[in-house]
Amino acid sequence: MARVLVTETIAASGLDLLRRAGHEVDVAEGLDPGSLLERIVGAHALIIRSATKVTAEVIEAASDLIVIGRAGVGIDNVDVDAATEHGVMVVNAPESNILSAAEQAMALILAQARNVPQAHAALVAGRWERSRWEGVELHGKTLGIVGLGRVGTLVAQRALAFGMRLVAYDPYVSVDRARHLGVELLSLDELVAEADFVTVHLPKNAETLGLIGAELLARSKPGIRFVNTARGGIVDEAALAEAIASGRVGGAGLDVFAEEPTTESPLFALDSVVVTPHLGASTVEAQDKAGVTIAEQVLLALAGEFVPFAVNVAASGVAESVKPFMALVEQLGRFFGCLHERVPDVLEVQVEGAIGAERNDILTLCALKGLFATSTEEPVSYVNAPQMAARRGLIVRETSSSTAGEYVNLVTLRSAVHSVSGTVTAGGARIVSVDDLPIEVAPSPHMLVIRNDDRPGMIGVVGTVLGDAGVSIRSMALAPKNEETTALMVLSVDLDPPDEVVAALGARSGILGVDRVRL
Repeated sequence: MARVLVTETIAASGLDLLRRAGHEVDVAEGLDPGSLLERIVGAHALIIRSATKVTAEVIEAASDLIVIGRAGVGIDNVDVDAATEHGVMVVNAPESNILSAAEQAMALILAQARNVPQAHAALVAGRWERSRWEGVELHGKTLGIVGLGRVGTLVAQRALAFGMRLVAYDPYVSVDRARHLGVELLSLDELVAEADFVTVHLPKNAETLGLIGAELLARSKPGIRFVNTARGGIVDEAALAEAIASGRVGGAGLDVFAEEPTTESPLFALDSVVVTPHLGASTVEAQDKAGVTIAEQVLLALAGEFVPFAVNVAASGVAESVKPFMALVEQLGRFFGCLHERVPDVLEVQVEGAIGAERNDILTLCALKGLFATSTEEPVSYVNAPQMAARRGLIVRETSSSTAGEYVNLVTLRSAVHSVSGTVTAGGARIVSVDDLPIEVAPSPHMLVIRNDDRPGMIGVVGTVLGDAGVSIRSMALAPKNEETTALMVLSVDLDPPDEVVAALGARSGILGVDRVRL
């Protein structure tokens, strides 16, 4: 029998499942950080939702802890790295609320189209305002879906039933996959220029924060309407309010906000805005599914069985020689993804050298996890990454060879147009090749890959643009032009270069291409 500490409300059906399995269920809601540190001692499992902060200190105090279960999707309130270091599994319920979230998006789209809440408020206040709240039909309108993951796909299927034309922005979805869904892939600028309605289904991260901002809104189709049921902060609320007030944007439906809870916003004073207090997962069915799913995952973890929704993975069963390559290959996956405008048709994972003789399928999982880590609204794990690849039409091929070449061990990720290779040496992880050009550089959080004419002064051009923008170069590796390629620079910089800096680099004479890499 194990002790399961539950610090937030989950469905009774989930608690009953744990009790029927013979475990002690210790429900202690509303614990402050100090009380959590005391209560976690002796617990074998911890079940939370979004309010409980599971810090490294909490995990350190929980010497008997086997599994942390998040009854929902997001795990940003859990220190997953600390959990992995202590051998604690982190699991979630990633599919529990996707249907509810998709239906909430459709509800806001319909409310926007027909002014339902505004008309309701007027009528109960004693005003019969038929002409004021005239709406529009969805049939024949263009819906722009920003993020074609699981929720975005469900929205697409439902919008098709309304006779809408579907366009989407998602660089990690293949053209064939989008076509299968009846969706045309566009750039973000093209999407907002054509769409009548836009619905956002992206994760919140450094790349997506403020994505729907003043500049994009200014380039949007006049009268466009925005719906966000994903994460607060992806849409710049102040810029959106200004665009609606000016008449450029026709309206908005928001379920999420940059700061939550919130009861004040310039958006709340606008008649064409519909708001709800983060109700995307607030259905009886979603809460029941989350409670039951997380209880099932915790039971599997406590029994030592395979856990389908594990967010992290124990390194047991992985050869000691392979373990140091796991973090590197995940970084290679991120790097590889940044070289592509959208997910490639094929990903080849090539392992050479001594580790090629070992079982190294974990490295393919690491590559996929890195590739998809910043591309979806759902957490990416070693378990669900292959499923993401299948949904996006990505063909994955693995090759191994125990024959060593220039390096004792080498891992290469390759598509039809790009490749990146890396190895681990006594000095640490190194990226040693990009697009088959020799480049040796340590992975860094912020990097630039620059293709340029092979002529004097190009390093000075790059340094001047970055220096004028206040971006410091920490390291630089160069590959000269050969008969089939252009020259290449790979730079590590001290901060994430803003879009305007990347654009300024790309506009300089002799610069043929710039890729921004976030690791």
